[in-house]
Amino acid sequence: MFDFTRFYIVSDNAKAEEILADELKKRGFSACADGKKLELITDSGIDRDSYKIELNADGLCFFASGIRGFVYAIGRFLRKTEYRNGSITLTDDISGEYSPYMQIRGHQLGYRDNANTYEAWDIVKYYDYIKELMYFGCNVFEHTVFHEKDLKKPHMKYSQLDFVTLCNEKAKTLDIDISYWCPNDKEKSYDSLRERADFFANQKYADIYFPPSSDPGDFTVDEAFDMIIPMARELKKSHPEIKIYPSAQSPDGFGKWGDDFIEKMSDLPEEIDGIITGPNCAMPLHELRKRLPKKYPIRLYPDITHNVRCEYPVHFDRDDWHYALASTLSREAINPRPCEYRTIHRLTRQYIIGSVSYSEGINDDINKFVWSDMDFDPNVSLEESLADYARLFFFGADTQKLVNGIFGLEKNWEGDPAENPHIETTLKFFEDALTENPGLYGNVRFLMCLFRAKCDMLVKMRRCTELELIKKAKYHLAKNEIDIAEKILNTPFTDEYNSLRDGISEIGKLLFEKAGMQLDVEHYFASGVERGATLDTIDMPVTDRKWLLDRIEYSKTLVGNEKAEFINAVLDRNKIRKGEYYFSFAENSFTELGIPQEPYFYMNFQGDRVEVNNGTIPMSMLKVFDHYSFRMKTGGLDEGDYNLILNIKPRYDDSVNEFTIKINGKVLYSGAQYGGERDEKAEKWLSAPGFEVRKYKIPASYIENGCIELEITEPKIGIMLSEIFIRK
Repeated sequence: MFDFTRFYIVSDNAKAEEILADELKKRGFSACADGKKLELITDSGIDRDSYKIELNADGLCFFASGIRGFVYAIGRFLRKTEYRNGSITLTDDISGEYSPYMQIRGHQLGYRDNANTYEAWDIVKYYDYIKELMYFGCNVFEHTVFHEKDLKKPHMKYSQLDFVTLCNEKAKTLDIDISYWCPNDKEKSYDSLRERADFFANQKYADIYFPPSSDPGDFTVDEAFDMIIPMARELKKSHPEIKIYPSAQSPDGFGKWGDDFIEKMSDLPEEIDGIITGPNCAMPLHELRKRLPKKYPIRLYPDITHNVRCEYPVHFDRDDWHYALASTLSREAINPRPCEYRTIHRLTRQYIIGSVSYSEGINDDINKFVWSDMDFDPNVSLEESLADYARLFFFGADTQKLVNGIFGLEKNWEGDPAENPHIETTLKFFEDALTENPGLYGNVRFLMCLFRAKCDMLVKMRRCTELELIKKAKYHLAKNEIDIAEKILNTPFTDEYNSLRDGISEIGKLLFEKAGMQLDVEHYFASGVERGATLDTIDMPVTDRKWLLDRIEYSKTLVGNEKAEFINAVLDRNKIRKGEYYFSFAENSFTELGIPQEPYFYMNFQGDRVEVNNGTIPMSMLKVFDHYSFRMKTGGLDEGDYNLILNIKPRYDDSVNEFTIKINGKVLYSGAQYGGERDEKAEKWLSAPGFEVRKYKIPASYIENGCIELEITEPKIGIMLSEIFIRK
C-alpha cells in the first residue's frame, strides 16, 4: 500500500535512529541516499508515553518527547509493515496520535533459578526482549529479587547484584520504568531487612517496589506491614520518588485476612502509593475496589504464564482443560491463550490503573504481547494484535496463516483431544509456513508454536490409539482372556508416532540452545518438572491403558471367584445403572453439577505429577476439587435407600469437628473427618494410593421425588474430592 523499500533516516535522537536502522537491517534493508524519508523528530510537548506519526508524500515522521515514545512509534511501524519479495510495504496509513489507556503496562522478567528461561539469558538478550515488549507499549519491567544465598545457579551467568545493575543500565537507555518484587519471607530479622535496604541503596534506578503481603509467607496483616513499612521508609531515603505497592494477597483465601487488610489500609502512613492484587487474592477485585480507600490505585498482577494450579487455569471460568492435555503439557507449557486473556482483561480493566504480569519464562510470550496491546488500546482486535505479532517476528512469512495457527493453538485445548478436529489443522498451518519459509526453523518464537502444535498432535495420536486398544482389551477381559487383553494393551507405537516424538525432542534441544528454554530436568536442568519441563511430562498417561495393565498385573495375585469379581469391578468401575449417579471432576464438566461452586475454588490437578500419574491411578481421579464447600443437585433416583460414595484425598487435622454432609438440607453426617464407612476393598481395587473411599447411607426419607441436593462443608481446611457415586 505504501512502499518504503528505498529509504533514508533523519533523526535528532541518535538512540532512536540506531534502533530503527538495526531493525530494518535485520529484515535485509539498509538506508540509501534517496527514497522515502523516515524522520524522527523530538517534540517536548508530547507526553512521555505518547507519540504521533504523520504519513506524507516524502515518507513518515515520528514525533515523541524521548526515546520511550520513539520506541513505541518504531514498534508500530514495524508491526504495520510487510517484508516480502525485497520490498517494505505499510499495510495501513498509520498516521495519528497515540496515547495509552493504562498507566502501568508491564511484565515480570525475574532473573531467578526456577524460571524456565530467563536465568539462562545474558544482558543483551534481556535488553532485546524488553525492547520488543516496548514495541507493543510496555512501560515497566519487574525484577524478582531474592536473597543471594537463596539462589541456585545452574544457568545463571551473574550474581543477582551484578545482573540487576547491568540490566538496569542497559534497559534505562530505553527509558523504561523498573519495578522490584521482593518476598517478605526472610525479612523478620533486622539483619535481613538491612541486607535488602543495602541492595536498593546500591541501585541507581528503582521506580516501583512490590512487597507481597503474604505470598510467599503466612503472615497476618500486622506482621506483613511491620515488614513493609520499615522497608518502604528505607527505600524512600535512597529513592525518594519510588512508588510502594504492597499486595492484597492472603495466605488463607477470602475472609478475615482481607477484612483486616482493608482496616489497615484505612489509616496507613503516606509511604504506601497503591495496592496490587493477583494470585491468592484476599477478595474479588470488584469488592477490593469498593472497599479500598479511593486514594489507593490498584495494579493487577495477572498470572498469564500458568495453566493449572493457578489464578487463571485454562478455561478459568469452568476449569475443564482435558486431563490428557493437562497431564502431558502441565503447568508452564507454551500457552497462547489470546481469547481467554482478552476476556480476563475485559473483566478487570475497569478497576485498575494497569498491570505487571506474573511470568516464569517465555512460554507465555504471545500472551505478554497481546496483553500489552490491550493495555495500550483496549479496543484493539485480537486478529490485529496477532497479525502485528506475526509481522514483527515472522517477517516475510504468510501473516494470515500464522495468525490462524496461533488461534488454532488455543482451540486445540477445547474438549477431548481425541475429538478435536483443530489439532491437525493447526499443525498444518505451521508446517506449511515452514515449507514456504525454511528460515523459520531458526526463529525461536516460531519453534515454540511448532513445538506446541506437535505436542498437541502427539497427545491426540496417543489418546486415539490407546482408546481403541482399551476397547478391544476390555472385550477380551470380559471373556476372561486376560493374556490377550494384556498383549493388546502392550501394542507398540507406530513409526509415524515415534517420528513425531523425535521431532519434538529435536525442537526442544533447539529451544534450549537458542533461547535457554529448559524443557526437561535431566538434559536442560529445569528446576522441576512443573517448571515448563514439557519433555518430562509429554509421555504421561492420557488414558487408562497403564492403569488397566497395572490392574491386570494385580489380578495375577488372585484366584477363582475373587479374580472374576475383581475383573468385573474394574470393567464396571464408572458404570451406573438407571436411577444412579456418578460424577468425576476429571471426566465431567462443572455445569453437570447443576449448582455453581462459590466463591472461587481450587483444582488440585494430579495428572502432571510423575509420582502420582504413573499407572496406579485411573484418569477419572486426576482432578481433585479443593474447597471449603461442595454443592450439586440431581434427580432420577428410585425409591429406597442409597449409598453416597466419596473418593477423597484426605488431609487430616485433629481439630476438625465440623465436617458436614447434607442431603436436601438434612444432616447425613457431621463431626470429625471424614465419617461414614471406609471401603478398603474399593480403595485397593479401584482407587489410588493416597485416596480414601467413604460410604454413607442415604435413607429413602431424605430423597424427595427422586431428587437430592448434596452439600458438603468444612470451614477450616475444606475437602479434597475426586469422585461422587450415588448407588442403590
